[in-house]
Amino acid sequence: MRKKMNCHEALALPKPQNPPNLPVLLVAAAALVNKEGKVLLAQRPEGKSMAGLWEFPGGKVDAGETPEYALMRELEEELGIETRECCFSPIGFASHTYDDFHLLMPLFVCRIWKGEINPQEGQAVKWVAPQDMYDYPMPEADIPLIYQLRDRL
Repeated sequence: MRKKMNCHEALALPKPQNPPNLPVLLVAAAALVNKEGKVLLAQRPEGKSMAGLWEFPGGKVDAGETPEYALMRELEEELGIETRECCFSPIGFASHTYDDFHLLMPLFVCRIWKGEINPQEGQAVKWVAPQDMYDYPMPEADIPLIYQLRDRL
């Protein structure tokens, strides 16, 4: 994993070039928050890219979908819960370049849903206090979202 520079260090370097021909992938994610103020993290299952890393539930936004609708669909598919657009409050977003694509990921807080959390894809899930999320290995794009969550919950 490469060391992340601070802004002062980065400004001392030559201006970077825009990564050529990388597709932008739009993914919507949810910070499901329970009554104790803990946030649900899901572990990426074996066979998927970044397997074993912990992330906020959600997924790709399909053509013609809004991020909120994609999140409703993904939460039902992945966790067996039902939500509505009015259940989501935008709290932050990630913009991160991986080797093969650039990820743009809005993060929504959701405190109300219908049904019990029941992982549908064999993934492990865990309720974690925001300040303890640093103890879980996460995809690079998700890490700045911890700061945004911790400071706003």
